[in-house]
Amino acid sequence: MDTDQDLPRSVLLALWLQGVGDTSDAVKSVVGDDEPHTVEGLPGFADGTDLDTLFTAWTTGPREVCALLPAPGDAAGVPAAANHEATDAGECVVVTTPTGSWAAVPRVEAFGSHIEPGHLVTWHVLEVPAWTTLVHAAIGSVADAERELRTSLMTATDALDQLDVARWRDDAADAIERIRSASTSSWPVPHLDGRRARVLDLASRLRAIVALGTVDDGGAVNVFQVDQRSTALREVDRTARHAMSAATYGEVR
Repeated sequence: MDTDQDLPRSVLLALWLQGVGDTSDAVKSVVGDDEPHTVEGLPGFADGTDLDTLFTAWTTGPREVCALLPAPGDAAGVPAAANHEATDAGECVVVTTPTGSWAAVPRVEAFGSHIEPGHLVTWHVLEVPAWTTLVHAAIGSVADAERELRTSLMTATDALDQLDVARWRDDAADAIERIRSASTSSWPVPHLDGRRARVLDLASRLRAIVALGTVDDGGAVNVFQVDQRSTALREVDRTARHAMSAATYGEVR
């Protein structure tokens, strides 16, 4: 499992839908190393339209935006109409504009090799009911998220220490150092206030730790230990996913 701290595509899209200036900069940042993204189901446009069209359609007036990162057993605030697709993808963006409420789910198709990987991405847009109350109840505020992340960091660090990954994986020491030294300065996002930047940074570090800790059972000596550590890491991941969502919520008036 990858332990890099790249932000999910939906997180990037949600942040740029709030801070977009030049749509070409926003598109470039969301697409990254992917092939050009396409969009299906955007009202008023043919399937296969480009991501620039979605930005133009959803940033011409007031809007409310949030990225959601569901997992099996944790809908994370995703409206029921998009729950199956979003859980399969592990992410989506919900947005409310003057014309209605929508969810955009990225369908990602990998191609190439591990040396030269590539990704084809299609955003599937679905109409959903008003989602604000559901999302706030599921993920809470960014202030709450920052407090919970501090506790989760201790839990994750303890679990990683118990797993003793540096002993059983040759590449683990390098991965841990990358997690510790990573900087948000290279993230392709619009300007963030201090708290949102801190929450996104810590949440991404925690998800990287979880990814590292769930690759193998490591130093666990029995099934009970494996289950204990897996449960702890799943809870850390849930906290990190919800915090990342809370940090992407925003209203533009």
